[in-house]
Amino acid sequence: MKKWIILLLLAAAIWGFWWGNNNWLQTTEYTLASTELPAAFDGKRIVQVSDLHNAEFGKGQERLIQKVEAAEPDAIFLTGDLIDSDRYDLETSLILVRELVKMSDVYFVIGNHEVASNQIEEIVEALEALGVIVLMNEAADWELEGETVQIAGINDPLYEVELAEEDATREAFSEAGFSDDFTLLLAHRPEMIAIYAENNIDMVFSGHAHGGQLRLPGLGGLIAPGQGWFPTMTEGIFERGSTQLVLSRGIGNSGFPLRLFNRPEVVAVTLERG
Repeated sequence: MKKWIILLLLAAAIWGFWWGNNNWLQTTEYTLASTELPAAFDGKRIVQVSDLHNAEFGKGQERLIQKVEAAEPDAIFLTGDLIDSDRYDLETSLILVRELVKMSDVYFVIGNHEVASNQIEEIVEALEALGVIVLMNEAADWELEGETVQIAGINDPLYEVELAEEDATREAFSEAGFSDDFTLLLAHRPEMIAIYAENNIDMVFSGHAHGGQLRLPGLGGLIAPGQGWFPTMTEGIFERGSTQLVLSRGIGNSGFPLRLFNRPEVVAVTLERG
């Protein structure tokens, strides 16, 4: 009898550990400050959702929707991989997006999984039909009290498959021709930070790294797409020159189905002038 009790307790502990690491959403708060930020945007909040990969958080995505709403967004950034190319299911993402567009303007850039799905046209059409601002090497103006911030987005390097990733990223900037306004850039890949800095981007919002997937206490992430083993960029704020990059751990999984010490996160960024 004791043996069965121990086994049941062990099974419950394993299930609880798996559920917590893969389903227990958290909100991570950051403040990004810049003396160049127009005064009208001081205190505005951006909520970032990255790397959904078809994950579901309650019926009708209710737990994820509640997290985003509670963060009180002035703008919502979707930084790629809403879908998973290996198990394509656009409707799971659209359930979420239908609620997000009721909260604020929503901006989206494609990630490598949108490209790999070969369904970019369908995805873009569905998102735009819901009112999402899709940024494919282009920008939109965010205007407040007579002042303007440029919200820009570049395609994932996989979109230009014939080019090396760094060359594809530089080509995206060349094609876009962004203005000199203060710029918030949605770009799926954090490892291209040097190129973002080359282009004098003020603030970047990225995903892709999945927090290193398996995080080891004291060591950080174990492996990340685009960076390999023991990646240096898995979560948090990074700086290169005057460029600041906020990196989300994301909320879904791809390939390997488990997170370890790596809870899915919604990122909330408060802009600060100073």
